[in-house]
Amino acid sequence: MPGDLQDGRIVIVGASLAGLRAAETLREEGFTGSLTVVGDEPHPPYDRPPLSKQVLLGKASADTTALPMRRDTDADWRLGVAATGLDPLEKRVMLADGESLPFDRLLIATGTRARPWPNPEEASLDGVFTLRTSDEAGGLAERLAAGPGRVLVIGAGFTGSEIASACRERGIEVTVAERGPAPLVGALGGTLSKLAAVMHRNHGVDLRCGVTVTTLRGDGNGRFTGADLSDGSRVDADVCVVALGAVRNVEWLAESGLAAGPRGVACDAGCRAFNMYGIVTDDVFVAGDVSRFPHPLFGYQMLSLEHWGNAVAQAEVAAHNMVSPGPLRRPHLAVPTFWSTQFGLNIKSVGVPTYSDHVVIAQGSLEARRLAVVYGFQGRVTAAVTVDMAKSLDYYKHLIETAAPFPPPLGSADRAIAADITIPSDVPDPSGLSHGPTVALTGHLPDRRLTVVQPTG
Repeated sequence: MPGDLQDGRIVIVGASLAGLRAAETLREEGFTGSLTVVGDEPHPPYDRPPLSKQVLLGKASADTTALPMRRDTDADWRLGVAATGLDPLEKRVMLADGESLPFDRLLIATGTRARPWPNPEEASLDGVFTLRTSDEAGGLAERLAAGPGRVLVIGAGFTGSEIASACRERGIEVTVAERGPAPLVGALGGTLSKLAAVMHRNHGVDLRCGVTVTTLRGDGNGRFTGADLSDGSRVDADVCVVALGAVRNVEWLAESGLAAGPRGVACDAGCRAFNMYGIVTDDVFVAGDVSRFPHPLFGYQMLSLEHWGNAVAQAEVAAHNMVSPGPLRRPHLAVPTFWSTQFGLNIKSVGVPTYSDHVVIAQGSLEARRLAVVYGFQGRVTAAVTVDMAKSLDYYKHLIETAAPFPPPLGSADRAIAADITIPSDVPDPSGLSHGPTVALTGHLPDRRLTVVQPTG
């Protein structure tokens, strides 16, 4: 009954962006019952994108990135205590402090954490950092402000590239080691990765591709001094940042019976979690980076997204569905979007670039360093990435939503001369990269074309 869904006990595990937006939406949708939000960090919800940008540049401190609250959530915030288990039969969340929280409906929004360096002893050296939390960003920013002689960044994904960019902007020498052939290749494919490599080197980054870091070295007193690389070379540095992608926070669900694994917690398009047998639950929901959900525009592939916009959109859909009866529930159909700023370039993405077999430079050029690259899969547009050309993104989003043919039709006055010449997208196997993908495709290949029909009126 709709009235019943507006009352009762809801627990949200995860006190970051998705957890906050879900709590706000629950109240906006009329939920009047008890609401508890659990977070393992002691801080109120904060914004993560500035951590690798303004915070590392010294333009903002890590403790000034708190997320604004859109409304009073009237929630009991349990911060600084981690969830350690879930009993789906008794409907209880176990906490690290020994308490267990009863619930009628549960939202899992535990997100991700930085993948650590695999050797714990080397990872504990003074001067070795990861970058995911506010505390990690604050510690790294403090070390960069001290003026290290050189910083070693392991992994050239978006986070690693933004760290390298911040170092160079601060005048710090930096070496980037990447196992793959170029920066960002796992997220954007071969064409734009060539531009990324040029931008790294033009800004003075010592970019080493096709190599791995084999050992982090210390001075015998626990302080990081450099690293050995797989090509036999050595890098002397004072600071090392491990940027090997993210690990999804699902360990606490190991005995829950849910379909939770390294790629996240599987759920349906309405954000309802699947159990280990593939049966959808009706009282456990998932949102944000920890979720793994099907999207009809991308062949029902199960998407795992580490995107700010997806966390907001999915949290709002999950919250709506938690307090709505079946016929009124909504699917999560938002087209993924992502942005990054590095080396003076503004990079924005819409769709899923890794869901592609060919690309075309539809506007601008690599030489001008201002362009729009459109991605296609089996003859339809599936993604677009712009470099300093963000105003075109809405046009390409419309093409994705309407399953427009690839290469895209004429749509702009500055259409590139080679706009009809398609080339392979050259998206490599993620297992061959140092940096983890920000989008993981784990479903089946499509055999149907669907379009999103936007509601009118």
